[in-house]
Amino acid sequence: MSLAGVALGAGGSLFGQYLLSRVSARQLEVQEAAAHRAELKDAVLKFLNVASQVEKAALSRTEGGDRPAGDELGPLVDELWLAQAEIDLAARSEGLRGATYRYAFRLAGLASGEAVDASELRLPQAKFMDAAYDDMWPGRRRAGRSAAQPSGPIG
Repeated sequence: MSLAGVALGAGGSLFGQYLLSRVSARQLEVQEAAAHRAELKDAVLKFLNVASQVEKAALSRTEGGDRPAGDELGPLVDELWLAQAEIDLAARSEGLRGATYRYAFRLAGLASGEAVDASELRLPQAKFMDAAYDDMWPGRRRAGRSAAQPSGPIG
């Protein structure tokens, strides 16, 4: 009888440790996901800030007819590519890496004087935002995205 009690106690102890390790592993996953989201959010916000500056400077140049000195756009485009590289390092998905690169490429083209309408930037921008959301919240549907809108990379 006492041997059965020891066996039952040992079995209960092992089962308790198993459950505790599963809970600890899940808590670690949740903490890592939150840290990833925070790091990626910072990189995305930095990229969007620089992208906005590049777009405004390039569009004001094309609307005003005067081409500002390279001193204005050159460093901004350099900063844009550095912000893109930060996302490249922080992202977990190729979809986000690709969407970020394509959006930055379009902005760099606009900054270099390519004839790009501002509306042509909206699709790469939307794809970037969708990919960023998907990378931060995998498996969740973004509010406002219809089933017809693709969430994958632009091809």
